Amino acid sequence: MPLPKQKILRKIVDSGLVAVVRAESSEQAARIADACAKGGAGAIEITFTVPGALGVIAELARRDPSQDILIGAGTVLDPETARAAILAGAQFIVGPSVSPESARLCNRYQVPYMPGAGTITEIVRAMECGAEIIKVFPGEILGPAFVKAVMGPLPQARLMPTGGVSVDNAADWIRAGCVALGAGSNLTAGAKRGDYQSITDLARQFIAKIQEARQGKN
Repeated sequence: MPLPKQKILRKIVDSGLVAVVRAESSEQAARIADACAKGGAGAIEITFTVPGALGVIAELARRDPSQDILIGAGTVLDPETARAAILAGAQFIVGPSVSPESARLCNRYQVPYMPGAGTITEIVRAMECGAEIIKVFPGEILGPAFVKAVMGPLPQARLMPTGGVSVDNAADWIRAGCVALGAGSNLTAGAKRGDYQSITDLARQFIAKIQEARQGKN
């Protein structure tokens, strides 16, 4: 039985960390996902730049029937890809930009859709399409100050940055008003040298920084 949409969104927010997986092979992607899960990441986003991404999503979903770790699909540009990912077991869909057609498809099946946005206009458009969490992208260019500025006129926006998110700036993003963080290469770089333990350790550090920032400790 698929998890209800609101429960998926709650799990993402409660964990605060979405691990964005880009890899050179499906095997590497699966190992990165496992390392992130061990470190406490509540959600794993397998991007469609990964070779055999659908197979990776299906395998990870099959391995976790209890659905303790959310498995999602990233770099989704169109409703056809979104539908394929959902059929493979994806529990949430992420895109680099707003696709009203993809939003409509995800809303139809009550699967969370998190499109990328880089302006106030795009954020409002995403909310009008029903997106309940919006990916601030590219994060390394926009920065936490952008989020803080957006929260003035749009306090109802639920934002999650991706791109340039690191352990060092994680607290800044949370304090600016983000509900979760999407961490990619700054989390998973160890895979290139076969050091998957470093990914697990970094995931734990991310979770700790997020929790501390939410409690006002740093």
